[in-house]
Parts: sequence; structure tokens; C-alpha cells
Amino acid sequence: MIECLVVRRKTDILSFQVKGHAGFADVGNDVVCAAVSALVTNAVNSCEGLLQVKPQVHDDGETLACDLLGSVRADVQLLFQSMVFGLKEIARDYPHNVKVRLVEAKE
Repeated sequence: MIECLVVRRKTDILSFQVKGHAGFADVGNDVVCAAVSALVTNAVNSCEGLLQVKPQVHDDGETLACDLLGSVRADVQLLFQSMVFGLKEIARDYPHNVKVRLVEAKE
């Protein structure tokens, strides 16, 4: 199961963490894992490459954690809201393989 935890303040995304394996198919053939990886990687790379905003990212091969460092710029938020939308769509279609959890930031 891939678990996606998204921390928000109201509608602004502050950080997210993605960990686990989809288990939909064998490694190298898992389209669910590939879809999640593509969405997450594209959001982070687009933020850096297109918007010149570098979030703090840690990827140890099992867990990818990303902190937007308080950026509430509309363009940054749109990128990551799009990512979350896509992750939720995948979770809807593959509920045994992907879970998305949205939590409100603690003050």
C-alpha cells in the first residue's frame, strides 16, 4: 500500500510524505506505483524547474518527504493541489493500493 500524507493549513499544502509500495504488480510492472511516482516527481521537478522554487525534499528510496517551506504562492499551490487531485483519483480507482490522507497542520 502506498500511503500519502498531506499536511495543509486551510487549503494551502504545507508538506507531504509518500511511502510504501502499491503491490498491484511485480516491481518494474506496477502501473499504480508508476502513476504515483510520476505525479509526485513531476510536481517537485516542475516547482524547481518552472517556478524556481526549491522545496526541501528527502527521498531515502522508501519514503519521499517534501516541505514547501511555507510557500503559499498561488502557482506553487496549484502544482501541488494538482498532484493531490491526481493521487486522490488513483486512490479512488485503486483503494487497496493507494491511500491519501489530508490532515490539518497543528498550530
